Amino acid sequence: MGTAVVLVVLIGIVALVIKSMIRDKKNGKSLQCGGDCKGCGGHCGRG
Repeated sequence: MGTAVVLVVLIGIVALVIKSMIRDKKNGKSLQCGGDCKGCGGHCGRG
C-alpha cells in the first residue's frame, strides 16, 4: 500500500514538472538560456 502511495505522489510531481516546462516553453522561456531568451544569442530560437 505504501509503495502505491509513493508511486502516485511521484507521478503527480513529474506531471507538474512537465506541465511547468511546457508552459515555460510556450511563454518563450528556455532552460538553456536561463529563462531569458532575449539575451541568449539565438541558440534557443528566439534570440
